[in-house]
Amino acid sequence: MKKRTGEILNILDDMYGTGLVCYLDHDSAWQLLIATILSAQCTDARVNTVTKDLFVKYPDIRSFAEASLSELEQDIKSTGFYHNKAKNIIACCRMLHEKYDDRVPSDIDELTSLPGVGRKTANVIRGNVYGIPSIVVDTHVKRISGKLGLTRETEPVKIEFDLMKEIPKDHWILINIQLITFGRDICKAISPQCERCKLRKYCSYA
Repeated sequence: MKKRTGEILNILDDMYGTGLVCYLDHDSAWQLLIATILSAQCTDARVNTVTKDLFVKYPDIRSFAEASLSELEQDIKSTGFYHNKAKNIIACCRMLHEKYDDRVPSDIDELTSLPGVGRKTANVIRGNVYGIPSIVVDTHVKRISGKLGLTRETEPVKIEFDLMKEIPKDHWILINIQLITFGRDICKAISPQCERCKLRKYCSYA
């Protein structure tokens, strides 16, 4: 690991600690999977508001698999892109029910074979449910890792592989949690608070 990268990680550890936190409310792997699908282009807070009632109405994978498309669309409408999300959730749950006996797999290839599940969603499941070291490249990680010079790539998959080379494995899950918090608190997309930032000297933007 480069000295510079180690310094950045130490500062993030001091700022936010090293506890693993998931911002999407869930009680099971399948609930987290659905919540993560819903979180695309939507805030975690909004998703948590929706899933609070959603997981009562649909208490298991089979109930989602057998859901009415038009009804599910209305149930998740406020998360945006609800036509695609509803279609993917139903298809995903049908596959989980029929092929995996209602079990969410941990293998990256099996996860990404599920409708609506890309590497980002798959890595959320792998890291948060199964404790498998995985880097999740969301909008915060993409934006901030670029500013900090941890990658020069702009495509999420290429960023993921760059960060896997740059960051020690014991920080793979942690870096996403820390950068999400950092992105919401200080390094905001529209109005970054550079005067408060402890990483200024490493940042190309500042």
